[in-house]
Amino acid sequence: MSAGPKPIPLSRPYRAAGELENLEQVLASDHAHGDGRFTVQATERLRDISGAPDVLLTTSGTHALEMSTRLIGAGPGDEIILPSFTFPSAANAIVLAGATPVFVDIDPATGNLDPNSVQEAIGPRTRAISIMHYGGVPADVTALECIARDAGILILEDNAHGLGVQGQGVRLGTIGVTAAQSFHDTKNIHCGEGGALLINDPTMLLSAEIMREKGTNRSQYLRGQVDKYSWAQIGSSYLPSELNAAVLTCQLAEFDTIQTLRHRIWDRYASELAAWADAAGVALMDPPGGLHAAHLFFLLLPSPALQREFLEHLHRAGIGAAFHYVPLHTSAAGQLYGRTPVALDRSERFAERLVRLPLWPSMSDDDVDRVIAAVTAFTVPSLLRSAASRR
Repeated sequence: MSAGPKPIPLSRPYRAAGELENLEQVLASDHAHGDGRFTVQATERLRDISGAPDVLLTTSGTHALEMSTRLIGAGPGDEIILPSFTFPSAANAIVLAGATPVFVDIDPATGNLDPNSVQEAIGPRTRAISIMHYGGVPADVTALECIARDAGILILEDNAHGLGVQGQGVRLGTIGVTAAQSFHDTKNIHCGEGGALLINDPTMLLSAEIMREKGTNRSQYLRGQVDKYSWAQIGSSYLPSELNAAVLTCQLAEFDTIQTLRHRIWDRYASELAAWADAAGVALMDPPGGLHAAHLFFLLLPSPALQREFLEHLHRAGIGAAFHYVPLHTSAAGQLYGRTPVALDRSERFAERLVRLPLWPSMSDDDVDRVIAAVTAFTVPSLLRSAASRR
């Protein structure tokens, strides 16, 4: 009896040319710790792709977020506004600094921060707004920058999904005083685990270097700016090894190729699922102005019950589809450490109807055909669709 078609996972890490050769070079050298020549190469390439004036590689996107919060001096008594629909790392970074995350609602079409909700949540303790560009789709940057400027507060950027996105007067990674990138193996560019801190305020660079190097001024010492290095401020070990940088360098060298492959798959989903989605009452991901990173492709089912049924249908077909974030304000930690000024109905409804489809650069045309066939084989009865639309 045949085993049937091989399952298609939600995500699969990309393999770039030269990774093993680079790793061999590092292992054969006397420099496997951080800040070697591959760190320099990856850093230079990240500057080119992002447009940020200064870049520091980190051990994760989470650590980049932690550095961001500490660099602005946030602490006890401060509040930082962020979307409830985001990854826990954004809130953890705030709590670890001693500040309070304030959860607000989203735009129900994109999953990004709703500027009106941000405006309503600003108070005397607000120190910053933490912006996440869901799926690499730019948040409403113009409105959020205006709100921050009028309130005299800062913007921190979580750009884990949006490396390289630019257009229509926006360049993700350059919006906040800092921006965090992730190179986890589910991201467009990866090194297994890794990240970067993009620094757009030059006054923060020296402090960021010290913080990343365990609180010492070692970077200055290596540049010959001091005759010895010592403990200068609170810091931690945020510097990745040269092994991570060796892989990251290869990935970044193929950035344009990776993005082309991902956009090809994204575009097929958008065009070939449109008629089915319209008939089924399903909303497909529709980035304003068509600007996005092709990091993911989501659709919104008419109801939570249909989301669950749709996921089960796809899983039976061997398609590794998935939901995404559980809104942080509904979590045990969110309720313990955060503040939620008003009900966040849009975040909850968005999360309980969302489904992500498989999307990774090496997907074959046959893989994409199978996903599309499985999706379009799912029917939403008109009675259920009509009832769901009235909720």
